[in-house]
Amino acid sequence: MVNRRSISIALLLIQFLLTLTFLYWLSHRQFILYYFLEFISLCVIIWLIRKNDNPAYKIPWIIVILLLPPFGVLFYIFWGNTPFNRARLVKIRPLDSEQLEQKKQSSLRELCTRSPRHRRMGTYLHKIAGMTVWKNTACEYFPLGEYQFESMLIELKKAERFIFMEYFIIDLGEMWDAILSILAEKAQSGVDVRIMYDDVGCISTLPPGYRRYLTSLGIRVVAFNRFIPMMNTYLNYRNHRKVCIIDGNTGYMGGINIADEYINRRERFGHWKDTGFRLTGDGVANLTALFLQLWDFATGSQPTPLADYLPTVSVESDGYVQPFADSPLDAFNVGEAAYMHIINSASRYVYITTPYLTLDNEMITALCTAAQSGVDVRIVTPGIPDKKMVYAVTRSYYAQLIESGVKIYEYAPGFIHAKMIVSDNDTAIVGTINMDFRSFYLHFECACAFYRSSIVDKVREDILDCISKSRIVEEDFCKNVSWLTSIGASVLRALAPIL
Repeated sequence: MVNRRSISIALLLIQFLLTLTFLYWLSHRQFILYYFLEFISLCVIIWLIRKNDNPAYKIPWIIVILLLPPFGVLFYIFWGNTPFNRARLVKIRPLDSEQLEQKKQSSLRELCTRSPRHRRMGTYLHKIAGMTVWKNTACEYFPLGEYQFESMLIELKKAERFIFMEYFIIDLGEMWDAILSILAEKAQSGVDVRIMYDDVGCISTLPPGYRRYLTSLGIRVVAFNRFIPMMNTYLNYRNHRKVCIIDGNTGYMGGINIADEYINRRERFGHWKDTGFRLTGDGVANLTALFLQLWDFATGSQPTPLADYLPTVSVESDGYVQPFADSPLDAFNVGEAAYMHIINSASRYVYITTPYLTLDNEMITALCTAAQSGVDVRIVTPGIPDKKMVYAVTRSYYAQLIESGVKIYEYAPGFIHAKMIVSDNDTAIVGTINMDFRSFYLHFECACAFYRSSIVDKVREDILDCISKSRIVEEDFCKNVSWLTSIGASVLRALAPIL
């Protein structure tokens, strides 16, 4: 039996082959039209050069258009970041900032006064991402997915008003079964239960018609950006967020999807290392606002009154928190900018964990410059990869980073899926943002910046523990890579932004 994923790949492949056949026919029968497409190719290349996009994204498309005329230009028109594709996307409505202001305190000004080095990042995320800084928020860090899972089961059972869940992957198994039994019970008792999952993320994990089954349980469900196998760029815009909100007072976020490998109940690539956190109190307002914003976008409904879902409890502050999100539908790479704020302002150290490492020139420059300036820069990547091609691209960056003084470690026990950055004992980000082009440019992502919080120390200690279990990548490793592997990785690296 073929599944939906196989059918979709087959349909895309058919479209690809039909396009090639059409171009072959043009080249032999319709010379004028064929040369017209070549002229269009030249125009598109000039247009790409003039665009404000990152060169790391533009150059691969220029290569494809030049190497595959005139197929390359058609591929770009259908698949690239063009007005033709963007016009099909409805803009996400801005957050209901007026209602959010009713709950907001002067935490940002207080943070800027107490910690001037955080002023730039705090102000940037407030202004560009629309997410303010909060105090009166308790924080708990989970160094493994199984710890967060245990906490979620306890808190979900306490829900009285609503439960909002937003995940890239939901997979049938022990983890989902335990959660679903609680959600079904709560929905039957009148709790507003909503689930939003990414349609591509779940294309091979949820059976056909599963949305109808969840709806029959009283759960409101949205499959985000339904996957229709047609060549267009908006299929790339996936919802990579992982968020769980309970009654507006408790919120979970991090790299942990709803699947058994994330809690090490099923082994796929050795030990699965992932992390997350729980917020309680005022800071959960940002999580709720982000969920409702994307829910309204996905359903096409009118803006939900945010005031009805704001926190009703206030707790003792654990530093400052600033949950935020990034969207591919605007002109700002918020996730990458937040990472670079931390790297550029570091004076002692920057530690990073990421499952994938595909970097643009700006990020490479920031990391290398920090290391060359005496900052202790360390990056932990997987020891056992989940995607071998991406792993080859990840390793292709090692030599340049190591030569500049960056220390690279591979997590020996297995696959590290955690997405974290910590610096100078006072700043950290934990969330869904990988250090790759998809997270920085194409995905809906979310994370939380922690300032002067106890979580900062826990993140640092956890990364150091990961490093103690990892193998350091020496310069000799890079020198011993075969020329064939090196060339293949370089080709993939050049095309990484459009893969």
